[in-house]
Amino acid sequence: MAIRIIVKDPDPVLRERAIQVTKFNSNLHKLLTDMAETMYDAEGVGLAAPQVGISKRVIVVDVGDDNGLIEMVNPEIVEQEGEQIGPEGCLSIPNLNGDVRRFQQIKVNGFDRNGKPITLEASDYLARAFQHEIDHLNGVLFTDIADSIYDVSAKPRGRGE
Repeated sequence: MAIRIIVKDPDPVLRERAIQVTKFNSNLHKLLTDMAETMYDAEGVGLAAPQVGISKRVIVVDVGDDNGLIEMVNPEIVEQEGEQIGPEGCLSIPNLNGDVRRFQQIKVNGFDRNGKPITLEASDYLARAFQHEIDHLNGVLFTDIADSIYDVSAKPRGRGE
């Protein structure tokens, strides 16, 4: 389909609460397909529609586990448990990472690309990715909630460089 441009902070769309999807049609299917292609091309593990400039409650996630690509429309966390702290980065905030507190386990309700209700239970890294992407739908960036933020653009120099 098409690789879309990933918008960068401080683009205002990243700070908006995204709009609920009400039409499950070919435009939504194209958006989901393009978002997955864009995520893979950028070597990310998740992407929310606001990150490609579309204020809709749509996410794609693939953390490289047996679940593969997960598409979810209008996702909502309905249960959460435990706590984990770990590093996060974001395709919309290049060169920065941060240590972020997240729930260890979550249950998410939403819809697939055709409007069929789906429920997903996730823990560990997959739970972290879902929480990160759902935050995007609410105008929240990881830098807003990180315990610490650090620059990862500087590469260590070895001998002879």
